[in-house]
Amino acid sequence: MPRFASFREFYPYYLGEHRDRTCRRLHFAGSTLVLLVVVVAIASRDARWLWLAPLAGYGFAWIGHVAFEKNRPATFRHPLYSLAGDWVMYWQILCGRLRL
Repeated sequence: MPRFASFREFYPYYLGEHRDRTCRRLHFAGSTLVLLVVVVAIASRDARWLWLAPLAGYGFAWIGHVAFEKNRPATFRHPLYSLAGDWVMYWQILCGRLRL
């Protein structure tokens, strides 16, 4: 895996690792569930809900990589850039800049 000096350099690589539409859909579903879990935790004032956030986010994403993309998630080598990439990709999908 190449080294990246910045997120700006990393993000095109990240998108290349998410070419499969089903993988992107699973990422989007997982990220949406993360947001929902956070809202439920805040609304219920019960932080115990938050343990579900990484399970939902990473669970859906990793299934997408293993079953559809057939690659290893960038999370293992670039955890912070990968996390940022998840949310940038999520926003771009919401804005219609990336197709689901």
